Parts: sequence; C-alpha cells; structure tokens
Amino acid sequence: MDLIAETVDVWAASIKDEAGGLAWILNGLRQAGADLDFIIARRAPEEPGSGVVFVTPLRGDAEIAAAADLGFNVTHSLHTVRVEGKNRPGIAAELADRLARAGINLHGFSAAVIGTRFNVYISLDSAEDTARALDVLRQTQTQTA
Repeated sequence: MDLIAETVDVWAASIKDEAGGLAWILNGLRQAGADLDFIIARRAPEEPGSGVVFVTPLRGDAEIAAAADLGFNVTHSLHTVRVEGKNRPGIAAELADRLARAGINLHGFSAAVIGTRFNVYISLDSAEDTARALDVLRQTQTQTA
C-alpha cells in the first residue's frame, strides 16, 4: 500500500467568533508565506464570543514567528499523526479498525479525499499512543504492500 505515516505538529490559536475572525488570522499566516495543508476552526461554546483554529504545518522561522505574533502555540495536548495514501473505498474504516484492534483510543480523526489521494489526521492522547499508532500504521503498509 502506498502509505505515508508521520507525526506532525499542530498549532492552535484563539479567534474571535465574528465575521472575519478566521480570515484575519489566516491572512496573517498567508502574509508570512505559510502554505497550510490542514485547517480546522470552530466556535468554543464554553467561551462565548471566541473560537479556536488549528493549523499544520508551519515551516521555517518566519512562519513560526508570525504565528506566535498571532497567538498560535504548538498544541502539546494533541499528539497528531498524518496519514496519506491512495484512496479506495473503506480505507478510513480499515485504518481506524487496525488502531482499535491495537487498543489505541483516538482523541480525534479527520479525513478528506483530494483527487485519488486520502489524507487523515489522527490525534492521540499521548506520545506513547502516537508511537504505537505509527507502528501499527507502518505494519499496515507492510502487510498490504
């Protein structure tokens, strides 16, 4: 199986829950040259008037400095694995099942298909779970190659 599995840093920042709140912060990253692969933004119901945005990756000193100025920090509570490969029916279910059979509880799972490729971002609760997930995913590649 054509599969890439790697850990990624996810950066998070608070945003205003108002028209343009997300656009303002993404424009700041764009001006620093950021070429983001993944963005999730949502309201924070526990904090009315605010939201949160998660992005990955940030590359280089200029992007990281701009992100810090915008209020971004690396999320130490989210341990994230990025998985990419050739799409086929049921691949997300297969990956989730393999991780479940290994006893790995997922914190989050986001997936998308672009053209003929899939991208999955899996967040886990600890560095140990991340290492175990990478082992399982790399075994998946070997077993289906």
